[in-house]
Amino acid sequence: MTGWGLSALRWKPLSALSALLFAALAAAAPLRAEDADAGPVTIFAAASTASALNAVAAAFQAQSGVPVRPVFASSSTLARQIARGAPADLFLSASTAWMDFVAARGLVAPGTRLELLGNRLVLIAPARAPFEIEIGPGFPLERVLGDGRLALGDPDHVPAGIYAKAALERLGVWARIRDRLALAPDVRAALALVERGEARAGLVYATDAAIAGRVAIAGHVPPDSHPAIVYPLAMMAEARAGARAGAVAEFHAFLKGAEAGAIFRAHSFGVPGMPGLGG
Repeated sequence: MTGWGLSALRWKPLSALSALLFAALAAAAPLRAEDADAGPVTIFAAASTASALNAVAAAFQAQSGVPVRPVFASSSTLARQIARGAPADLFLSASTAWMDFVAARGLVAPGTRLELLGNRLVLIAPARAPFEIEIGPGFPLERVLGDGRLALGDPDHVPAGIYAKAALERLGVWARIRDRLALAPDVRAALALVERGEARAGLVYATDAAIAGRVAIAGHVPPDSHPAIVYPLAMMAEARAGARAGAVAEFHAFLKGAEAGAIFRAHSFGVPGMPGLGG
């Protein structure tokens, strides 16, 4: 398959033992009316998933009657908050490294982690001042920037910025533009800088560019120029034992199901196991 770099997505289904344990959990804690009374299911999720996840949460609530409260920010910010005790039931990260950070602290419920989504990087420009450029080794990014700047998530901690920096280094461009950056706290903030014309260009996820009305895609970043962009999902260990355990397990199952997958694909995410992922 092409485009999304599916060979690197490495969709990993649960082991047979883990699947049985998770099924036993779901059977022992079915969705009940009191789950809704216990409060909303809280999912901490990467900012880049906001539009899609809000739609998925609305679909789940319509079916189950259980409210969902998404909390959106950079994956790094969310992971640190979870590590400090923030009350997340689920975590959807744009970075395997930040999910590893949470898991290393014993906060992930065993058998619930999976790779839910994939994404791509694109170069964008303001819609009122578009340009096109073929992105490849040594491409003249500094020339198209002119006197402007390149917006991206802070590569010290924002996954989209980390991927962007890796790609620009691999393509031999980073050293020439590293002093021409407009750094943002998350990918949606980087997108906004370009939308407002405060940056000449930006490197963001394809999913963000797809929903933005005031930017134009200037080029597609080769997926083999950076690590695969994978969004892992997991249930938090405390949620499994909490009053909302049945509702949380149900929403976890819904997120990896066909209905949620169709919504994610409609928002341009890659979804492992769904036909046409690379198209």
